[in-house]
Amino acid sequence: MRLLLNIIWLIFGGLWLALGYFVAGILCCILIITIPFGIASFRVGVYALWPFGKTVVDKPTAGVASLIGNVIWFIIAGLWLAIAHVVTAVAMAITIIGIPLAVANIKMVPISLMPLGKDIVDAPTLM
Repeated sequence: MRLLLNIIWLIFGGLWLALGYFVAGILCCILIITIPFGIASFRVGVYALWPFGKTVVDKPTAGVASLIGNVIWFIIAGLWLAIAHVVTAVAMAITIIGIPLAVANIKMVPISLMPLGKDIVDAPTLM
């Protein structure tokens, strides 16, 4: 089921979303001081490509620098990305097939708001 949802996600928005995160990551890597933002953007971009079967966890080594970086990220890009995810989720939730995609979009809001100090891992399978 995860594979099917990931393929549908990729076709109906995941590819464009990931490309946006990758372009933002490239732009952030131009200056040395913004490289951590670029790395976080690449990490979220990979998550945006294939979100089903993944989950976001806190890094145990995250400290005050991550908090300060997240505040800067929130002001510059995070709020706008979160709004875009919510608007896209509302549009996807119009159809029955789009409801799981809308849920995945809402699931991406916290990491779009504060990507530093987070890690994306495989979700545990329930069998």
